[in-house]
Amino acid sequence: MEKQRKPKNIFVEGPISPEKIANSIANHSSKTDIGGHSIFLGQVRADEKEGGKVRAIAYTAYEEMALEKAYEIREAVFSKYPLTCMHIYHSLGEVKTGEICLFVFTSSRHRKAAIDACEELVERIKKELPIWGKELVDNEKEVWKENQ
Repeated sequence: MEKQRKPKNIFVEGPISPEKIANSIANHSSKTDIGGHSIFLGQVRADEKEGGKVRAIAYTAYEEMALEKAYEIREAVFSKYPLTCMHIYHSLGEVKTGEICLFVFTSSRHRKAAIDACEELVERIKKELPIWGKELVDNEKEVWKENQ
């Protein structure tokens, strides 16, 4: 009987806390075959919009499809680069300006693989995952955000 694989849950309710990021980094100190890490942190900006500034983004996703696609992306990137570890976390729900909404963390024996893999992961997450952000503006207006 074949073992059923379960895509890892990448979603965090609300902002990704500095403690989660720090703990993730600290947990790798015992992995002495790692020579380089690359980290990307996506932060909500206070962009100027018609009628005011963005105060937060409310993220929603087609979760089952997003988790399946994230799994496919993880597998593709793991097969392309000699990585030791890879972590992806994306917020759902409301994330205020200045807070972290995306955390991508790659590790490898040498820095170049970690850096290149991290960059590719971020680009593919932004383009391919069914995650949407609704910008919440000062004037209570809501605007669907386009990924860039």
